[in-house]
Amino acid sequence: MFGQIIETIVNFIGDMGYVGIFVMMFIESSFIPFPSEVVMIPAGYLAYRGDMNPVIATLVGVAGSLVGALLNYWLALQFGREFLIRFGKYFFFGESSMQKMEAYFTKHGEISTFVGRLIMGVRQYISLPAGLARMNLAKFCFYTSLGAGIWVIILVWIGYAIGATFGADFEITNIIHAFTSKDVTTQESEIKSWTRIAGYSLLVFVCVISVAYVLYWKYKKTKKD
Repeated sequence: MFGQIIETIVNFIGDMGYVGIFVMMFIESSFIPFPSEVVMIPAGYLAYRGDMNPVIATLVGVAGSLVGALLNYWLALQFGREFLIRFGKYFFFGESSMQKMEAYFTKHGEISTFVGRLIMGVRQYISLPAGLARMNLAKFCFYTSLGAGIWVIILVWIGYAIGATFGADFEITNIIHAFTSKDVTTQESEIKSWTRIAGYSLLVFVCVISVAYVLYWKYKKTKKD
């Protein structure tokens, strides 16, 4: 059922080209749970076929992610914590999720808006504690765009690799099916495997960045003392 809904949305908005990418990435980056894999991987595949420009698709994807994140930031800034908890439950975001996001932001500071964009289940909501904390808007936009950019580039590359591996006749619906169904073909399983490897690589990258960031600030603090 969920897979059919996603496929319908992708097919409908996909006809809009770059505008469709922007809209779907905006949705993915806001409250509504929507897998970015079914947006940017097909975009990369279409770039392989010559139907899209990979650079423009990437920039539009990042722009959509940033605007969606800014919506969450603005909602938190304008309406506060109680509003988010009250209405967040309608978008699978309860008080416990809010507490986790706040704890993550408090522990890691402003850079969490960068690191959080690379973690599944965190990227959609890390903008909320940033808004509540009234984080500097320029820094928020920079860190969010940087994190979203890395993830979008990886997904576009996977889509391009799918075209190079399976050919230009590979159906986009197979890419969507790979992430929305339990029963997948060998090719679809391989696509999921590539994305999983990319996800694990990002986790390692996030750990390295986090450790480096903590060590840097400890060194900076020690130097001041």
